[in-house]
Amino acid sequence: MLQDMNPEDIQGPYQEVTLQLYGVGPRRVLWVDEEVPFPDGRLIVSRTDLKGVITHCNASFVAMSGYSREELIGAEHSILRHPDMPAIAFKGLWDDVEAGKSWHGYVKNLRKDGKFYWVHAAVVPNIRGGKVVGYTSVRRKPSRHKVDEASELYKKLLAEEKGQ
Repeated sequence: MLQDMNPEDIQGPYQEVTLQLYGVGPRRVLWVDEEVPFPDGRLIVSRTDLKGVITHCNASFVAMSGYSREELIGAEHSILRHPDMPAIAFKGLWDDVEAGKSWHGYVKNLRKDGKFYWVHAAVVPNIRGGKVVGYTSVRRKPSRHKVDEASELYKKLLAEEKGQ
């Protein structure tokens, strides 16, 4: 179970919403409209179990997320869910990887401090003995053009989800 975000971790005025996270339940998230640029030449790597619980993360993941390694290991990957991300984007991801396929797309992630960062993510199933045992995700710096496209699409999808 993910804990709600802590206002003490956020610097300055923030927005607040409760998200319904797939397989996890509600979580109060706090965010500020400030992007942290993805560093050139870095890759974020993580592995999860079948339910999306983080079992491994590299130093780049720790640095970009703002969480400690201890906070990340054992947490649901949705700890990074930004409220600007529509649920349908994650449904597509889960549909693909649970079917044994790879997935890639653009994701706006929420840091512990309420700031955000964009990634181009690739998620692949980890197969052992013919069975999917978990997933590996590798994230890299996205092009600004693709971020702008994804941002516009996600705004439309969120409006549809809210019935607007």
